[in-house]
Amino acid sequence: MNTFLIVLLIISNLLTNAQENNVIKVSIKTEFGDMIAELYQDKAPITVNNFLMYVDSGYYSYGSFIRTVTPENQKHNKIKIDVIQAEAHQWFASSFEPIEHETTELTGIKHEDGVMSMARYTPGTATSSFFICVGSQPELDLGGKRNPDGQGFSAFGKIIDGMNVVKKIHESKNSKQALMPPILIISISRL
Repeated sequence: MNTFLIVLLIISNLLTNAQENNVIKVSIKTEFGDMIAELYQDKAPITVNNFLMYVDSGYYSYGSFIRTVTPENQKHNKIKIDVIQAEAHQWFASSFEPIEHETTELTGIKHEDGVMSMARYTPGTATSSFFICVGSQPELDLGGKRNPDGQGFSAFGKIIDGMNVVKKIHESKNSKQALMPPILIISISRL
């Protein structure tokens, strides 16, 4: 009986470690404070690998949170959202080729509070710019009406610590959604 329990514990530990290996954690250091995010490589491999290319190259260092979208600054938008948006340093913002669009239906990652997702124009144009949801944003999922093409955005991770920093950035001074001034990203690095 003891041998059976030991084998079960070993198998359970191996399965737990395998699940944890599919989640990559990163630290996002900003002038307003730090955040920790989980990236879901098993669910959104194309998007996570793209984000990590910019991270590992150091291209987010001295990038910025450039935009905050709030109910007050989108009065003319029929479909309203709450997000903050960041980009790599301007010299490196489009250093790599745009990526294939991974829909929320494909990944199963919905735009809920703290979820990270890639900004884009049309599907297949995402590079370095990403945003973080403040509250649940279903209009950014596949079939949502924020973007006229209905394809939604490629969600790939979630802030697990530091939502107070996200909210502070979200509430910062802005002009027509542009943060005034932009909020400095000191670095984004793997943990």
